[in-house]
Amino acid sequence: MTSPPTHTAVLGAGIIGACSALELLRDGHRVTIVEPGPPGGEQAASYGNGGWLCPCSVLPVSEPGLWRKVPGYLADPLGPLAIRWRYFPKLLPWLTKFLRAGSSMGRVRKLARSLRPLVEGSPERHLKLATEAGVAHLIVRTGLIYVYPSRGDFLKEAPFWAIRHENGVRWLELDAQELRQREPQLDRHYQFGAFIEDGGHCTDPGAYVAALVRHAVSLGAMLVQADAVGFDIANGRLRGVRTATGTIACDRAVIAAGARSKALALAAGDDVPLETERGYHAMIATPEAGPRHPLMPSDGKMVNTPMAGGLRSAGQVELGGLEALPNWKRAEILREQARRAYPGLSVTDVKVWMGHRPSMPDSLPNIGPASGCADVLHAYGHGHIGLASGATTGRLVADLITGKPPVIDPGPYSVRRWR
Repeated sequence: MTSPPTHTAVLGAGIIGACSALELLRDGHRVTIVEPGPPGGEQAASYGNGGWLCPCSVLPVSEPGLWRKVPGYLADPLGPLAIRWRYFPKLLPWLTKFLRAGSSMGRVRKLARSLRPLVEGSPERHLKLATEAGVAHLIVRTGLIYVYPSRGDFLKEAPFWAIRHENGVRWLELDAQELRQREPQLDRHYQFGAFIEDGGHCTDPGAYVAALVRHAVSLGAMLVQADAVGFDIANGRLRGVRTATGTIACDRAVIAAGARSKALALAAGDDVPLETERGYHAMIATPEAGPRHPLMPSDGKMVNTPMAGGLRSAGQVELGGLEALPNWKRAEILREQARRAYPGLSVTDVKVWMGHRPSMPDSLPNIGPASGCADVLHAYGHGHIGLASGATTGRLVADLITGKPPVIDPGPYSVRRWR
């Protein structure tokens, strides 16, 4: 049985908030989007996303044996995953949960089964939303390629590719000649590729999110530029969302504020282990060379994505909290890794960026009602799959508020798992 239409405040205008707002409007709800900055602006994690829409993104970040590498993460501030010394004591409870989440292949498999429904069919879902918003050209279906120095290097990761296969991911193996045909400008150091034909990408994540929010406004949503700071709750029911400029009366609220959702979650009754994975990108405006497909070199641990504004090399994980200043050498590493991957690449016109991925220790987002008030819904913590999982998350949020059968089982994403 579905609930009558409500007035829902969506707190955040990133990809999760934008998709949630559109799906709520589709179900007949009145929607107010609360966002302190411009939708799709540089302050948002969605803006700096690597752009991948990949059904293969089913592996959690944590994996067996990762605990052995923690001393190295502390010692090397420029490694692919780094931990800032000063932040380590505060990070330790989250890090303990993170290491435990992927401590066995059995746990990795279980998490992969829960990640799969969020990213399955993501290119098709986003193309539908983009078409409705008038920006279908921003979603491209060319497939994705993982590249390795040799097939032997690929086979070293066979257990993880097996988990992908168990979750419906299929790929075409490319030998050196086939890889060169698809990627003629790729350095010959790479002799093997895994081509995932079902993958897609977004050529301008910031513009895409901005277009979705504009579309939501055109359908009747109200956009309020403010910081959400808490809730007005009486007798277990939501009466409004408190912002820095006043209270917005509403029946429901969706916490979709990304890495800054922790305080709002606490105000709704849940102390969640949310952290920021500080991610970087280097945007090369006039590359002159580069990949034809979105591509991930196995030895670089970053994605190289052709975009409307040039070539984006994105990746790196830095655990250092919300307030520390960026370490721009990390973005320079991405630029140099891209230059090594494509010998003809010009890196004279480069813009660097750092943003905050909202990450839970088990790589699963929090989606579902809050403990202190069922009228408030969690919808954050998507980590590396925020863009890819945004469309399905938005539909799930609307189903939970409307009372429809959920598009996917919400059980794995409940905050109750952290009690």
